[in-house]
Amino acid sequence: MAKKNQKQEGEFLFGRKNYKIMIIGIIIILIGFALMAGGGSDDPNVFNEEIYNFRRIRLAPTVVLIGFAIEIYAIFANPKNKQ
Repeated sequence: MAKKNQKQEGEFLFGRKNYKIMIIGIIIILIGFALMAGGGSDDPNVFNEEIYNFRRIRLAPTVVLIGFAIEIYAIFANPKNKQ
């Protein structure tokens, strides 16, 4: 019984495959947030229409949502441990 408890203490919650998928998801989320950045005006009295372009309104949020979907998949993916 003691050996079984010692073995469980050193195990990770997810498998190696899950962590790789999670890292990919995090990178995609960070890319989405980077796409959202910018578009502001240096002069507060001048409005810059660049803030409403396709990249910031459509593309970046879609990329972030895809990243979150990948994260959900990584959580539910079966690591297929052969034990």
